[in-house]
Amino acid sequence: MRSEHQDLLSEFPELIEKMQALREESPHFEKLLNEFKSVTLEIEHIERSDAASGSTSLEELKKKRLAIKDEVYQMASSK
Repeated sequence: MRSEHQDLLSEFPELIEKMQALREESPHFEKLLNEFKSVTLEIEHIERSDAASGSTSLEELKKKRLAIKDEVYQMASSK
């Protein structure tokens, strides 16, 4: 089963300006955004190819993406 493409800017439109500012001032935030994109692309690749779609690794990737998403939201919504 394919999941919907996840993009942080469209998920948190109210935080776009704050996220752009954080991206410029925080190397850690920039790293999180890049990691989120990388994990999302890997998940989408697995889902497209139907390779091990029910596997533990796919579930672990989804949990990792959710943890990154939570951290990004926490950073962008505080301050």
